[in-house]
Amino acid sequence: MTKKIIEQLFHIGAIRFGHFTLKSGIISPIYIDLRLTISQPKLLSDIAKELYALAKNLSFDLLCGVPYTALPFATAISLQQNIPMILKRKEKKDYGTKRMVEGIFQPGERCLIIEDVITSGTSIAETAASLKEEGLLVTDALVLVNREQGGERFLASQGIKVHAVCNISSIIQHLLEQTLLDEKTFEAVLTFIKDNQTYV
Repeated sequence: MTKKIIEQLFHIGAIRFGHFTLKSGIISPIYIDLRLTISQPKLLSDIAKELYALAKNLSFDLLCGVPYTALPFATAISLQQNIPMILKRKEKKDYGTKRMVEGIFQPGERCLIIEDVITSGTSIAETAASLKEEGLLVTDALVLVNREQGGERFLASQGIKVHAVCNISSIIQHLLEQTLLDEKTFEAVLTFIKDNQTYV
């Protein structure tokens, strides 16, 4: 299933190769845009199933997707598995309840974070911080793609264990084997990962 998902992500343009400027300003030979999955219901459903398969031995009461791209993943898991979901706002509103976390929950409950891609791990850490401020417990995060640039190690130092469906290495290895990626680009991506670690 994971290999099938990788191929589908490649074919819809959610995994691209070339020269891309990241938010940090660094030029990357690979770009992953999982927002495109919202237009592919079957693929979105399959991704949710693969993510949830990682959670079978975990203890949690609620789900929370990191805004914004992971929200459809969390919603799909919530609907498929009948698990309550809460929403962490990206920014605080100065009207209404003024809450950063929306939904029905109780302090002391365990919340499982859902993320699309992890690079530095800061987005997950920020989401976890908001949840913890509400008295929720956060010890685990499910991620579709681990870019292997240090985020997993950073979150481990924060007491959060990352469970990833796949990582950059396995993605490019599979695409290479399927002749969807050439050897030169394969090596360029591996070098980029090695040379651009966010946490040592």
